[in-house]
Amino acid sequence: MKTRVTRRAMMGTLAGTAMAATVARYSHSQAEESSAPLKGNINHSVCRWCYGRVSLEELCAFCKKIGIKSVELLGPNDFETIKKYGLTCAMVSSGASIPKGFNKLENHGELVERYEKMIPIVAEAGFTNLICFSGNREPGLDDEQGLKNCVVGIKRILGLAEKHKVVLVMELLNSKVNHKDYMCDHTAWGVELCKRIGSENFKLLYDIYHMQIMEGDLIRTIQENIQYIAHFHTGGNPGRHEIDETQEIYYPAVMRAIVATGYKGFVGQEFVPRNPEPAAALASLERCVKICDV
Repeated sequence: MKTRVTRRAMMGTLAGTAMAATVARYSHSQAEESSAPLKGNINHSVCRWCYGRVSLEELCAFCKKIGIKSVELLGPNDFETIKKYGLTCAMVSSGASIPKGFNKLENHGELVERYEKMIPIVAEAGFTNLICFSGNREPGLDDEQGLKNCVVGIKRILGLAEKHKVVLVMELLNSKVNHKDYMCDHTAWGVELCKRIGSENFKLLYDIYHMQIMEGDLIRTIQENIQYIAHFHTGGNPGRHEIDETQEIYYPAVMRAIVATGYKGFVGQEFVPRNPEPAAALASLERCVKICDV
C-alpha cells in the first residue's frame, strides 16, 4: 500500500526532528553547564531572604553542592547551621532598621548599643562584614548634615570594630523605587563618608541593582571606587528578578570588571526568583551564579 507523503507532513516531520535535536542539544548543554565547577575568580554568596520557601538547611546543602561559599544577611541564630555545611556568612545582618540609621543623632544611642553587642558576636563566629545603613532623609536634614551625623555615630563604634577586625559596611540603596528618601543612594555620598571616617573598617556595600537605578555607569564607578567597596549585591533591573537577558544589566561585563580590579571579596546574589517554588528558585540561583562566574 502506497502512502502519500504531502509537503505539509514532510515539513512537520522535519520540524519535529529538528526540535528534538535542539532539545537534546540544549539538555546536554545544560547538563554540562550544571556539572562544570565554578572558576574561582568570584567568591559567590546568596542572600537568605530571597528564598522564603526554601529552608536554610536546603539552601545550605544546595550552595555546598554547586560551589557557593556563603549564605548572607543572617543573624547569630543561623550561624551554627551554615557552619555545619562549611559555609561562611559574607555579610551579617545587624537587625537594624533601614530608615532609622546613623544620619540622625537621636538614633545613635540605640544603634551604638546594638552594634556594641553585635560586633564581638560577628568576630567570635569568625566572620568579617556587618551591615549598616545611613537612614532616610527628612525635612531639615540635608545630605551634608547627614554625613556629619553618620561620622559622629559610626566613630562611636569604630574602635570596637577595629579591635575585633570587623568591617562596618554601609549599603548603597536606591531611593527612587524601593527605599524612598534613603540617604546613602549615590556612590559619591558613600565614598565621601568613607573618606571622612578614614578607616579600613568602614566600607560600602555596592548593590549593582540599586546603583543602576540611581546612577548607572556601573563599571567606571566600580573601577574608580573599588578601594571603598567591601561587598557586592546583584539583581535584575527592572524588577529585581533574575539577572538574565530579560533585563538591562549585562552582568558578565560587570563581573569581569570587578575581577580586573583585584577584588577578593564576595558577590551576593540578591535577586528575587520569579518562581518562588524551591526547585525553580534554586535552579534560577544556579543559572545566575553561572552568569556571574567569569
